Amino acid sequence: MSTAMPFDAGTTLLSDVTAAVKAAGTTLRDRYTPHARGVSLDEVVAEIHANDDAVLDVLREPLMRARRESQWAEDELAGGALPPGEWWVVDPAEGNINHVHGMDDWAVTATLVSDNRPVLTVVHLPLTGDTYTAVAGGGARLNDRPLKVSAKTDLGAALIGTGQAKPGEDERTFRRIGDSVTAMLVNGLVVRVSVPATMQLIHVAAGRMDAFWQFSDVRSGLVAGALLVSEAGGTVTDLAGEPWNTASRDFLAAAPGLHAAALKVLAPIA
Repeated sequence: MSTAMPFDAGTTLLSDVTAAVKAAGTTLRDRYTPHARGVSLDEVVAEIHANDDAVLDVLREPLMRARRESQWAEDELAGGALPPGEWWVVDPAEGNINHVHGMDDWAVTATLVSDNRPVLTVVHLPLTGDTYTAVAGGGARLNDRPLKVSAKTDLGAALIGTGQAKPGEDERTFRRIGDSVTAMLVNGLVVRVSVPATMQLIHVAAGRMDAFWQFSDVRSGLVAGALLVSEAGGTVTDLAGEPWNTASRDFLAAAPGLHAAALKVLAPIA
């Protein structure tokens, strides 16, 4: 469990958010097809935007009602620090590119961020019905089962992941991704490169994967997984080893027995 200051979610907030995210997940599931939709870039982008719009129509109002003093972070691809206070950072279709291509790695996420620290999150996988939740200071769960990160201590035995945060990143970021994958292929056991980040981070929180890193500050792809991993006993920092928050420019979440070794490999590339 995280050592961060506990968050008082009250008696109903987590259940209200879970209900809203599950309802949104039903909308996204109903839009799913097992085949790819769209051929041209314009067609693919239109499908992605249609997914976002349909889910946000279901999700936004109940979240704002559940936490009336909160604010809404509009751009799901935005990064950097948020203004003070409480903000909903939502991805209506985390893994949207997978959804529109008929693949099954996608979810709906909603995370409450307080003064740039994630304090409550719900990640729902509509195709399986699984729901991951975490509250700062209250642990992380898959459905009703507590989550715990991997007990591994040998990076050479580790299953590690990374991925691209968004389309159109700069060439330097792409080269850093490539260099870091090579370094981890040399030092780890297996490197998994896929999108979206949240779908890898839930595996880190559940102890199925051992670490995940990303050269990115895209909030919506990291806040949910950061809280889930930290509340499951993992270590979440930037690539300088400092505690991660939404202002950090890069990201590492790992089992505590592997974090230092992973950081040693990645820090020179960052």
